[in-house]
Parts: sequence; C-alpha cells; structure tokens
Amino acid sequence: MKRVTILIGMMLLAAVAAVQAQKVDEERMQRDVEVAENILSTLIKQQFEGQRMFFPVNISGSYQPGFGVTFRLPMDFSSPMVIGQGFTFEREPYVYTIPSRDGADVQITTRAEAPRKDDMRLKTRVEINTDSLHQAQNTRVIEAVKVFIADYGDLLSQLPANEKVLITNQGDYGRKWGVLIRSGQNVKRTHLSVEALKSDMTQYKQGKISRDQMMAKIKVVNTEAVDEVAPDLELLSSIFGRLYRSDLSKTYFAEDYITFEQLKDFGVIYYMNVYSSNRVGPETHAMPTLGLNNLSQEERNKKVIELYPAFEKDIKSNIVDYGRTVKSLKDEEMLVVNVRLTTCEKCGIPSTVEFSIKAAELKAFDSGKIDKATAISKVNVKQGPKQ
Repeated sequence: MKRVTILIGMMLLAAVAAVQAQKVDEERMQRDVEVAENILSTLIKQQFEGQRMFFPVNISGSYQPGFGVTFRLPMDFSSPMVIGQGFTFEREPYVYTIPSRDGADVQITTRAEAPRKDDMRLKTRVEINTDSLHQAQNTRVIEAVKVFIADYGDLLSQLPANEKVLITNQGDYGRKWGVLIRSGQNVKRTHLSVEALKSDMTQYKQGKISRDQMMAKIKVVNTEAVDEVAPDLELLSSIFGRLYRSDLSKTYFAEDYITFEQLKDFGVIYYMNVYSSNRVGPETHAMPTLGLNNLSQEERNKKVIELYPAFEKDIKSNIVDYGRTVKSLKDEEMLVVNVRLTTCEKCGIPSTVEFSIKAAELKAFDSGKIDKATAISKVNVKQGPKQ
C-alpha cells in the first residue's frame, strides 16, 4: 500500500512538472515570436533604406499548435508605396457663397484649371510605372523574408521540426476587396506568402544543406488579383451564400455576401463570416439554424462548441460537392475558403479556419476518378488561433 501511495505521488509530481514545463515552453514561444517580429520588421525596413516610407512595418506573429508560427504583414503593405513624386491634383470648378452688405447672398463660381502639360506627362509616367514599381517592392520584401527564414528562423526554439514558419500579407480572416485606391489610381491587391519547415532551417544551421538548397526549400507565392473574374467563380460564391443562409444551414450561418478574389497563377479565395445566433434580449439569444430561442449566454456557448465539428464536416463536403462546378481553374491552382467564425469567448473553437483543395482533386472527383470520401480527405484544414 505504501509503495502504491509513493507511485501515485511520483505520478502527480511528474504531471505537475509537465504542466509547469509546458507553461515555460509557451512563455518562451511567445518571447521568441516577439523577438522574431522585431527582426523581420528591421530586415524589411533595411530593404527600403534611402526611400521615404510613409507606413509602419507592424508585424504580428502568432503560434498555432500543429501548424506553426504565422507572421502577418500590414494589410496594404504590398501595395505600391507613395514616394511623394509624380502625383498631381487637378482643380475642379466649385461654388461658394459670401454675404453682401445689404444682406443678400452672392455666389461666386471659380473656373476649372486645366492641367499643365508637364503634369499630364508625369501622371502618364506614374501610371505606366505602377506595375513595375509594385513588383520591385514585392521582390525586396520577399528577399528580406527569405533572409529572415534562413538566418533567424531557428531562433523560434520551441517550434517543432514538422511545423512551419509562414509570412503573409493576408489578414487572419482574409480580405474583402480586390482593389485598393491610392492617389487616384486603382491598385490591385496582391497575395504574398512565404513559408518553410523548421526542420529545413535546422538542417541549414547544422550545415547539412547549403544556402542555395535552403533557399530552394522556401515556398513563395507572389501573385495579384486578376481584372476579369471567371463567371463560374462568381456562381460558386452565390451557391455558398445560399447554402449558409439560416433557413438552409444546420450549423452556423452567413448573412453577408460571400466575397472572393481570383489570384493569378494561384487560384481563388472565398471569404466568409459565419454566425451562430442573434441576440434577442440583454442576456438571451436565438439560434435560428437549430430553432432555439431564449438561450442564456452559457447555453448558447455550449451549443456553439457542439456545432463546430459539424460545421467543419459540412463545409468540407460542400466544397467538394459544389467546388467541382468550377472549371476555370488550372489543375495546380487552389480553391480556398477562408472563414471567420462566430464569436465565442473562451470556448476553445478557432477564431478563423481555412479550407483549401487543388482544382485537380475537384476535377478528379467530378470525372469519377476518385470517390467523395477521397476528395474530402484532400481538403486541407488550417485552424487559426483559439478563442
């Protein structure tokens, strides 16, 4: 009996030690991520030394167990920077009113001022150079990111070998617009993503692979939204919008339009915001997809947690069933659905989740080369930070 008591005590001590060690690991991971944010920001700034930069390079990093560390660049970072030259403002005619001494109002209209020839030439030159400037800036950012991964990625000491470091200009729930407005010009959104495995970084640091080999292992996506969107992509947006209305969905529902952007040589990304309930009183909720009313916050949160596995299973099935209607994507291009999930504080469900599958897999399912279960298994799921 005494021996059993001792064994139980040892097991409890080991469990406590494991919990404490895990806490230390988490604290170290957070510290490593914050240091890495600073290093990456500095490397990017150094790429643009000598230029006038009118934006901060604020980078946010986060760790997701099972995936790795994601560093997010500012949302509009990859858009052309305003250098401060070559932009003109054309004066339009306008009317203003002044009171006269006798009390009557007098209206004065100014004349429009025609742009000077030099201004017109500058404007034309800026429009011509926008694309090349954009690409040059992205190239510099990618170079800084690759140096960061190769030379400093191993500073993320707590990151497991099978997880990755990802640097992207996509927000945690994606984007809703394919065009930016900058100084009177339409500027296309870009999709920038650079990633590498921790194991490759370790091998490079240990001298097992060369720098050229390390650079070759870094995956880079650098593309932009296309001008003309394929009709079948718009149709799929409409289909998902109908499937996830509260009268059809059995899990979470969407009230907003399902926005999307088609990216050159990458594929398409759909953006969804999904909800679980409507507030019907100060402390009560209704869940229309379940037909439940007058739920307390605790009851509502419990149902939200229960619905998440069903939602994930359902949307994977829908991606396969309806994604196969898309014919405009090339085999190697991706169909991605980026979802921002219903708010549920301290529920443990993800705040965001991303589903992706290659167009080739959807085509194989559509032609009968693979069955539905196999196609669903090809859908990759990436969960964001827990709520």
